[in-house]
Amino acid sequence: MVSSDLKEKIANIQLLILDVDGVLSDGKIILSNDGNLTKNFDVKDGLGMLLLQKFGVKLAVITGKTSQVVQDRLSSLGVNDVYQGQKNKIKAYEDLLKKHQINQENIAYMGDDLPDLTLMMKSAVSFAPADALRAVKTRVDYVTAQKGGYGAVREVCDLILESKGLLDKIVDDYITFGEARL
Repeated sequence: MVSSDLKEKIANIQLLILDVDGVLSDGKIILSNDGNLTKNFDVKDGLGMLLLQKFGVKLAVITGKTSQVVQDRLSSLGVNDVYQGQKNKIKAYEDLLKKHQINQENIAYMGDDLPDLTLMMKSAVSFAPADALRAVKTRVDYVTAQKGGYGAVREVCDLILESKGLLDKIVDDYITFGEARL
């Protein structure tokens, strides 16, 4: 259950920043014999991300690793603000604030491990997937029922859309038109 105070904070979110490993993916890094990297992403997360953007919430990714597979997935979802190879994520976060002329009270961050804590504390709302590190889950505003890479991001997207009063309209649009309409 989400408190009315938290729902109000979530309704003000204009930018959702995500980590990748353990949030957008299941955290497993699979290397094939030829050295190619594979990651698992959930298609439901992808639709949630598309819907957020369609209804005016910006998305960004800040991740410590660099991967073409991540770039390809995010490009296919229209996410343009992708910061890979960020060992210290603060600079990328500050760059996003300047680029979008946005305040911290309009930012949400979702992460699962220790490198995410600083940005979680800087953001108005923080989220963690069900399988996040305990030290992270005890410090965030909301822990999803779903694990990272298994619909946790979609759960957050739906929560943001619901808090903005948009989710019921989107569901009705899919029932009536087969797609969400503005």
